[in-house]
Amino acid sequence: MTHRESRRQTLYMYLFIAPWLIGFLVFALYPILSSLYYSFTDYDIIHPPKYVGLANYQEMFHNDLFWKSVVVTLRYTFISVPIQLLLALGFALLLNQKIPFRGFFRTAMYFPSMVSGVAMSLLWYWIFNPSIGLFNYVLSWFGISGPSWLMSPDYALYALMIMSFWTAGSGMILFLAGLQGVPSSLVEAAKLDGAGRFRIFLNVTLPMISPVLLFQLIMGVIDSFQVFTQAYVMTQGGPNYSTWFYVYNLYTSAFKEYRAGYSSALAWVLLIVVMLFTALIMKFSNRYVHYEGGGRK
Repeated sequence: MTHRESRRQTLYMYLFIAPWLIGFLVFALYPILSSLYYSFTDYDIIHPPKYVGLANYQEMFHNDLFWKSVVVTLRYTFISVPIQLLLALGFALLLNQKIPFRGFFRTAMYFPSMVSGVAMSLLWYWIFNPSIGLFNYVLSWFGISGPSWLMSPDYALYALMIMSFWTAGSGMILFLAGLQGVPSSLVEAAKLDGAGRFRIFLNVTLPMISPVLLFQLIMGVIDSFQVFTQAYVMTQGGPNYSTWFYVYNLYTSAFKEYRAGYSSALAWVLLIVVMLFTALIMKFSNRYVHYEGGGRK
């Protein structure tokens, strides 16, 4: 290949990727860099931004609603994410067995994950209705008087956690893929050694699907830090700020108070926290995650 032909192919390559490159620069990189700049300004969207240095970040750490949103989001993360992982893994183990109508149950479990967040929120808003909702109606069968759920500061956050378990089917699909990748030879060898089902799961299956578990944990934590739709549609951050999630606080600052500079600072703090949590999970995963053919990383 001559030098001229090489340059022509390079030109063609840039020509073909130009639509994606332009889209990335205009709709991704530019907004990201702009938000970083705005985080150091007092900007209300209408008037030109005014540089204020670290004032937005200083105000943030002295704002009670900021800390309230942090506490609510962390509570949601540390409670809902582990339970979602256990549910997804449990359903995957069950539906990995040879049971009747297995394909139907797999589809039925995954289907709720395809429902839009707004539609799902409206459905669960009715389910948690204290007067005519399905949840309290079922509890009444057992003589239990259900709480007010979304109208109670003590139960609203837990109601949103319960709703999040409905989408465990998406995690189940990934665990199913991991379970079907476990070599049958290892399972048979463990059975020949006299290992029971629990020992096989603990010493063979779990190490082999540990990369899937790690991926699900990281994605679950990231998703839980970005909860917004449920709070916006169902509770508006209430009652009494009990569902005042971090991203809902960010949205309120940007589109209700028109403080684009302050909300940009909130967004960058969220990015840093997500990166730190991800790095922390990866660091502690080194001794527990097994990669086939490569041991632990």
